[in-house]
Amino acid sequence: GVGTSTNGAGAFGATINVETNNLHPEPFAEIGLAGGSFNTLKRNIRFGSGLLNQHFSIEGRLSKITSDGYVDRASADLDSYYLSATLLGQNSSLQLLTFSGHEKTYQAWYGISASLLDDPETRTFNPAGTEKAGEPYDNQVDDYRQTHYQLHYFTQLHPEWTLNATLHYTKGSGFYEEYKAQENLPDYGLATVSIGDTAIESSDLIRRRWLDNDFYGTTFSLRYQRPGGLLKLTLGGAWNQYDGRHFGEVIWARFASNGEIRHPYYDNDATKTDFNLFGKMDLRLGQKLNGFLDLQVRRVGYTFLGLTDQLDRLEQTAAHTFFNPKAGIFYQAGDLANLYLSVGVANREPNRDDYVDNLTSQQPRPEKLINAEAGYRYKAPKGGFEANIYYMHYKDQLALNGQLNDDGAYIRVNIPDSYRLGLELAGEYHIGDHWQAHATATISRNKVSSYTEYLDAYDADFNWTGQETIDRSNTDLAFSPGVIASGEMAWLPLSGAQNRDLSISLLGKYIGRQYLDNSSDDQNILPAYFFSDLRIRYTLHPKPFREIGLAFSVNNWTGSLYESNGWSYRYLVDGAGSLDQGFYPQAGRHFLAGVTLAF
Repeated sequence: GVGTSTNGAGAFGATINVETNNLHPEPFAEIGLAGGSFNTLKRNIRFGSGLLNQHFSIEGRLSKITSDGYVDRASADLDSYYLSATLLGQNSSLQLLTFSGHEKTYQAWYGISASLLDDPETRTFNPAGTEKAGEPYDNQVDDYRQTHYQLHYFTQLHPEWTLNATLHYTKGSGFYEEYKAQENLPDYGLATVSIGDTAIESSDLIRRRWLDNDFYGTTFSLRYQRPGGLLKLTLGGAWNQYDGRHFGEVIWARFASNGEIRHPYYDNDATKTDFNLFGKMDLRLGQKLNGFLDLQVRRVGYTFLGLTDQLDRLEQTAAHTFFNPKAGIFYQAGDLANLYLSVGVANREPNRDDYVDNLTSQQPRPEKLINAEAGYRYKAPKGGFEANIYYMHYKDQLALNGQLNDDGAYIRVNIPDSYRLGLELAGEYHIGDHWQAHATATISRNKVSSYTEYLDAYDADFNWTGQETIDRSNTDLAFSPGVIASGEMAWLPLSGAQNRDLSISLLGKYIGRQYLDNSSDDQNILPAYFFSDLRIRYTLHPKPFREIGLAFSVNNWTGSLYESNGWSYRYLVDGAGSLDQGFYPQAGRHFLAGVTLAF
């Protein structure tokens, strides 16, 4: 739903907490190696100096993953590093860290038709690169690197006051490369080629579409905590800016006419600034009752090349100021149980593409979410249980409805009203010393009150004739399964043994059926699916090692043939409805085994 401001400025929807490595006071080193199906190979090393002179520490990690992939030619070559240096004072700490990742993956994002899914030989078909005659183009890749630099400072100003501040900079750069057959040369700023009396207006070519971006800014929080925990106050904020350059190049063409290598054919820059301030108060209201109040003001601004009503590309601006309040109460209902209730408001600005692709007079409105949640938690030594009811009401949610702008691009539009209502359940239980069971489930209803769907219309010869509309109401939100469930049963036969540990876990996950668009058309669904994994891990502690870990997993051990995602295109041909679909098949039974040596 809506997270508190301490989770980040947006906190719109679910929040993922990504924590960098904790400081290790003792020196350590670790080597990991794993391999498995599809020629998958993973290797990594970790190291740390421990705390030197009680004040300084260096830690790092290197990793590399390569795989041929399940889908044809869907190879991956990934590498990353992490390096941090930490200086500890009596009441303060300063940490400088950098981490970076580079990926080069063969494209596999087009999906395949339903007719290919049932045959194990055809379900791995990859359309990427097949516009090239003969063998598919061998460098139809996505190639991107992102590098982060962060400086974190913490100080205790007073026994009741602490300050956190961060400076950050992220550099990203990369492209995806495509072989395109018989492209119109003028669309790329290339002149028609004349050979004798023949005018050539189209050509096979290879293009790269680039993203070159910089993201930088600062965040801070000042915290006060009264002794005894009666009152906690947090004042925080952030300022961030994103500079993104989007451009395309033609790196080869069979008929290049006036083009040179890396011939540019589009260039679109955009800048986004994001500033917020918030205050949060946690207050003890009684012996068993606590409450919080969180008030945030956020200002977002865009500068971009947008489409005017005259279909010109000119620099434009857009700005929004949001007020995002949240409040909640927490009741301790005994030593083992508690209840909570929260209400929050969050606003989210449109994406860059929403501004770039819409006409000036038709710019989309921000999305607004009102979220209410109530829950119960029970935690005992042998297990626990949690139930949470949520209601999320969206105003002006942005979604694709098939509508085109005057430049021929599909655009997202505001849907006036939609909602998500659900019940989340989670539980765990320890059966003696050797068995553990975990389970989660979500049951939800996800609806669009009303919207207008736009369908492309073609005549009998498949010439585009315009668009037609269908008014729909009380339909299901796309990609929103009504049931999600997971479970795990773990056997720990060596529990209590010295210097050895063994765990054997069986996991299962079920995802209910999902609609591929907002039409609630029963012919346009992603079927429900279930898969199960088996994981075995054995650890021992022989000298001179701190630990040796052996791991083996059989993923999707039942060999279930399922698809986890898809797309659809609804249109009319000579007045009759037609539907194209693409699905993303997942691997059947596959294996991974690894060893970790820790010093």
